[in-house]
Amino acid sequence: MNLTTLFLFFLLLISLNSHFALAGKRKVHITDELDDVFDDEEDDDWKQWGKKPAPSFAPSDISKMDTSQIQEEMKKRHTGPVIGFVKLRLGVRRTPDMVAELAMKWTHVLRTGAVGIRFTGVDLSTIMFNMDSIKDIEELKEFVLDQSEAYEIKMGDQFFRRPGDLPLDELIQKQHSEKGEADNAGPEEADGNVKTEL
Repeated sequence: MNLTTLFLFFLLLISLNSHFALAGKRKVHITDELDDVFDDEEDDDWKQWGKKPAPSFAPSDISKMDTSQIQEEMKKRHTGPVIGFVKLRLGVRRTPDMVAELAMKWTHVLRTGAVGIRFTGVDLSTIMFNMDSIKDIEELKEFVLDQSEAYEIKMGDQFFRRPGDLPLDELIQKQHSEKGEADNAGPEEADGNVKTEL
């Protein structure tokens, strides 16, 4: 009798297991008549997903602003790429390869920090940069002015340099007047290097 009880218990387990297995494979049928169904699970964020946001700025009265305030307002609304130049320190002899290597190094370092920017050597004393967004301008200024090779950054009509540094034009004039070569130096000769494009 013991064997028969064990056999019946085994059959019971198999039938229960198959019942649960089939329950997981049942198909749910949804009718096509959904006119009376109200879907209230969508929140406002879901409805706005994928739409371009409308500009969230109020027009300012620019007649009461000075030039720097107008530029700051324009910076807030600027969305495209930004192009500018980095002037390198004067008096350092460089080869085109050195400038290209420096530009590549700066690009890789800033890309590692998730700043979308590309540096390109222009001549022996200038590197051009192209930023994806003006939002990263503070990181760019901080990084470039921390580099010993950089002297100043020029974007549009704005110049950024370390506190206490003279504007580049004044520095060039000062160096030429100290050497007594102010009358002999041509405009193509800024820091002893003849300007050559890379």
